[in-house]
Amino acid sequence: MSERDPAAGRFAAIQITRLLGVACVIAGMLIATGRILPSLPDWVGYLLIANGLLDVFVIPSILIKKWRTPK
Repeated sequence: MSERDPAAGRFAAIQITRLLGVACVIAGMLIATGRILPSLPDWVGYLLIANGLLDVFVIPSILIKKWRTPK
């Protein structure tokens, strides 16, 4: 029985985090411009944009440092 490589799961988690971050940025832009859910205030869209940017640029680097193989 073969064991799963933990690096594959970690890589998938990092890529899914980035993908969801991009989705948050796009949804935030659509909400801020009033194209979807116009009843929501603009700040909700800006909050989603900020959250998405963190998910794309900051969180993956934190996960990479946390899961780095010790030397």
